[in-house]
Amino acid sequence: MQFLSTYQQLLEVLFRSPNQGKAPQGLYAPIDYLLSLGGKRLRPVLVLMACEAFGEDPKKALNAAAAVEVFHNFTLMHDDIMDRADVRRGQQTVHQKWNLNTAILSGDAMLVQAYTYLNAYPSALFTALTQLLSKTALEVCEGQQYDVDFEAQSDVHISDYLEMIRLKTAVLVGCAMEMGALIGGASTAEAKLMYRFGEQLGIAFQLQDDYLDTFGDATTFGKRIGGDIVENKKTILVHLARQQGTVEQQEKLTQLLSTTPQDEERKIAAVSTLFKTTKADEATLAEVAHYTQHAFAVLDEVSLPPTHKNRFKDFGAWLMKRTK
Repeated sequence: MQFLSTYQQLLEVLFRSPNQGKAPQGLYAPIDYLLSLGGKRLRPVLVLMACEAFGEDPKKALNAAAAVEVFHNFTLMHDDIMDRADVRRGQQTVHQKWNLNTAILSGDAMLVQAYTYLNAYPSALFTALTQLLSKTALEVCEGQQYDVDFEAQSDVHISDYLEMIRLKTAVLVGCAMEMGALIGGASTAEAKLMYRFGEQLGIAFQLQDDYLDTFGDATTFGKRIGGDIVENKKTILVHLARQQGTVEQQEKLTQLLSTTPQDEERKIAAVSTLFKTTKADEATLAEVAHYTQHAFAVLDEVSLPPTHKNRFKDFGAWLMKRTK
């Protein structure tokens, strides 16, 4: 997808040491470090795509794209602390490379910076964008709290899990789509449809991420394979394995996900095997396809030229098949 590379090149210039020369560097260097690790830049790309789809120069949406990406990375910096993660995008996490206090404070600064980027827009648009980001930010926090709560609960329903990932992950994808559409001149109704499209795509994205956490390639995924299993997270794979497994398989899975063994790799292997024997792996990929197709159905309701609709669909199909 050549168009994707064009957007990413615009963004890489934007995120090339944006805080260079600012003092104190103890605050700003960790921010530039995290942003320099790259990542897929999916959310800011979607801001630019949506803006251009509705007829405006995508460069007009660069500040909103920056706001979305900096906010996203702020959540990653704090998530890594909460998850005690050592690796992010194949490199040390900020709290490991520096220290815990630095990661907390630099993350706080990123949240402020995200809003500061939106100051570039006219008053009415600024109000709409900041209200949308504020609503989204609070929902992401709600999703993160549910994620924490669910680790200690044994009766989490699959619908609860899907709502958690909608809040924690998908709403920010929806936010990116709606921001770009608004900057591009879309009507409120069309912008809301773009939000729904992004939200459904975001759910598919997270379900694919759940799959890759267990069955991905460690050399491309950027995080430890099996991390969710080690942390006893009740991902979509766990829910589907319980739905489709025998009583014996369900009991074995519960036992494995309630222990903290010294040999983590053995636990990862045992749980992965259960995911395969219950066909939870196949069912997860089917769910990814389901939410992707639902996103496309929403997109069909939007009045956009076929060229731009096809771009979004190509992007969604690529997400569904990604390996990292």
